[in-house]
Amino acid sequence: MTTTLADVAARARVSPATVSRVLNGNYPVAAATRERVLRAVDELDYVLNGPASSLAAATSDLVGILVNDIADPFFGIMAGAAQSEIGGERGAREKLAVVCNTGGSPERELTYLTLLQRQRAAAVIVTGGALEDPEHAAAVAAKLGRLAEAGTRVVLCGRPPVSWPVEGVGAGDGSAGPTTGASTGVGATGPVAATLTFDNRGGSQRLTEHLLALGHRRIGYIAGPEERTTTRHRLEGHRAALAAAGAAHGPVVHGSYDRRSGYDATLELLRRDPELTAVVAANDTVALGACAALRDRGLSIPGEVSVAGFDDLPFSMDAVPALTTVRLPLYEAGARAGRLAMGKEPVPPGGIATVHGELMVRGSTGRARA
Repeated sequence: MTTTLADVAARARVSPATVSRVLNGNYPVAAATRERVLRAVDELDYVLNGPASSLAAATSDLVGILVNDIADPFFGIMAGAAQSEIGGERGAREKLAVVCNTGGSPERELTYLTLLQRQRAAAVIVTGGALEDPEHAAAVAAKLGRLAEAGTRVVLCGRPPVSWPVEGVGAGDGSAGPTTGASTGVGATGPVAATLTFDNRGGSQRLTEHLLALGHRRIGYIAGPEERTTTRHRLEGHRAALAAAGAAHGPVVHGSYDRRSGYDATLELLRRDPELTAVVAANDTVALGACAALRDRGLSIPGEVSVAGFDDLPFSMDAVPALTTVRLPLYEAGARAGRLAMGKEPVPPGGIATVHGELMVRGSTGRARA
């Protein structure tokens, strides 16, 4: 037999109207009464008719979290932290967080945004770097704009700001990608897009400056996929450090953000310059592949070749030797994105907050060999 709202009211010894107020959050209810109603909901296993309630409300109880690869700790840490904030409340504010794994596919990214729009998602969190393709960028910006206009909170985490045209609001030219202005608001009191952008350039520059200070001048670089904003920004930081020191650019090899790519790219770097004294990897996973390739070639780390990564993923400290890397506060950023999605934290001034990394110097880097 299906439990009804009246059954919950009888168990909690309140009126059906009070139960409705607690579940919909549209009227203040005393804390003790609210707790009694929620306890009755749990005891009777009462399920609110989500589709019906979402038709009456502007949004549903769904929050979408878009990631490139949930198996990658970079995305898994952020998604898990966001989910813990989203699912941490009961009653009217309780939401269902759904992780949407795009596999790095531009088409899947757009498809998920469309499906979340159809479901009237309460919020959407988009994580990781953006694809540097003008047509796709414009399509994503348009999708996010329509979501925001419909009342969905849009949060970008580890992604460059996006702007879109909104009727009646001065919102830029509608192009996606890095902007100098705030993310677009939706009306005077409606939801706004919040952006937590990682300082990939600055972190990469400090990492290369560390190697230069150790005397390295023959530095190879393993970059990520050429079409990703994260790849470009980290490579720009690396090159900025070389330019400031008057050092020549070493060889650069692009590949995926995985261990195999790091292994193969390191062999190619050594083919191009057998006298390399340091390898900078696009991320820590790539750095592990680089270390394996160097060991297989009989080269010691850091005695003969130093290796550095980026992100400070959980295994970085346990690598042998432990990886010198740039720590991005992934859990903290994901949790903050979750709070922004739930409206538990105000949008940062101007809509954008820069998240800085910290250089972690460990055993995988040492002085350059003579």
